[in-house]
Amino acid sequence: MVNKKQKFAGLIWMFALLSVAFASAAPAAQPAPRSNGLAQTPPVGWSSWNNFGDDINEQIVIETIDAMIANGMRDAGYVFVNLDDGWQRYKGARRDHPLEFDPKKFPRGISYLADYAHQRGMKLGIYSGPGQTTCAGYTGSEGHEAEDARMFANWGVDHLKYDSCCSHREAPKEELQKIFRTMSNALMTQKHGIVLHACHCGWGDIWEWAAGLGVNHWRIGQDISDDFNYPGNREQYYFDVLDQLDRGVGLEKYAGPGHWNDYDMLIVGLDGQSKQLVGTGASNIEYRTHFSLWAMVSSPMLVGADVRKLDQYSLETLTNKEIVALNQDPAGNIAHKVRDDGDLEVFARELADGSHAVLLLNRGAATATMTFSPRADLQAPMDRYSIRDLWKHRDLGTYDIPFTTEVQSHEARVFRIRQLATSANGRSVSDAAEQELAR
Repeated sequence: MVNKKQKFAGLIWMFALLSVAFASAAPAAQPAPRSNGLAQTPPVGWSSWNNFGDDINEQIVIETIDAMIANGMRDAGYVFVNLDDGWQRYKGARRDHPLEFDPKKFPRGISYLADYAHQRGMKLGIYSGPGQTTCAGYTGSEGHEAEDARMFANWGVDHLKYDSCCSHREAPKEELQKIFRTMSNALMTQKHGIVLHACHCGWGDIWEWAAGLGVNHWRIGQDISDDFNYPGNREQYYFDVLDQLDRGVGLEKYAGPGHWNDYDMLIVGLDGQSKQLVGTGASNIEYRTHFSLWAMVSSPMLVGADVRKLDQYSLETLTNKEIVALNQDPAGNIAHKVRDDGDLEVFARELADGSHAVLLLNRGAATATMTFSPRADLQAPMDRYSIRDLWKHRDLGTYDIPFTTEVQSHEARVFRIRQLATSANGRSVSDAAEQELAR
């Protein structure tokens, strides 16, 4: 006969077994972000690859810096000027060649360009990869991570795109973690801080572990094409704007200050003329929508076009300070899709000052009427709220009912809404204040 003590012992044993079972079934906790203190807001600037490929040189970089100052991009927040693949002297394996800058392309060296950028309130980025060679076949950093990190820091480089496309495309997750950890550790030992971009096309669930290694931003998908909505994937590889957007839904929790989901470079201004990127281009409205979406999801925003030749519409798109401010908001919140009505979608995020940014996206082929309700879509008790159109730079007034507007095909309307306090008589405080001033 089983006594009470034996029954109690049996229950303890059963609960222990259940605890082990539940623990093994529960998802593993994600490593806490490791911070180098950099990229508290997403990097914003320019990258050389999509327009120039490896045909880059000192003159192009200097002219790009000067153009970004003259056309207002720097003052709008574009401070990074990033060299992609092709700055290196040698093609071929690292075992056969040292990593040096090409003296014909860069006669005064990389440190000269870094100084040139810094003196003008900007930053310089550079490119390498964890293999014997890089994507374009130039000498990589494999086995020389500490040496290269020290060299980049001594040059005054501020950003490193570390691209594993050719050397580790099919590598297991553990190997990927090792190669990015190795470079991250090497960079963190330098006195000069360098932002680390882990470029691995979203393979290996990189968003789950990159922040824990000290990576500042990581690609969530394959390379972007110069398309808004191409059927399928070009060459069974490239993602268009909407593909990249959809790829990021559900990954918002992995990003925040110092560690960001990267939706790839901006295609605004390429107009189907890129020498490196596939795609026939997009319309002005589609490019503007693309820009609005990247700002809302807090992706790094690196322009791939030749900024020396931007048309007026593209320049106005890129230098909309109210949209850039969403991307650079210090709270670092990521826009979530709060409503999905087929081709009509609503994205929203809270900003540092307590206001909300709301984006209405029409993916369809015809103009549509869209409605937004703070209570229904944000679960925010906004009985009265003000609304501002961030593309028209215009306040639209005070609302106590859902906001309704027309949205063109492939357009994104972006608004900033603020809750309004109400006085005892039911009027909004701002209304009462305006009437007092008018007396």
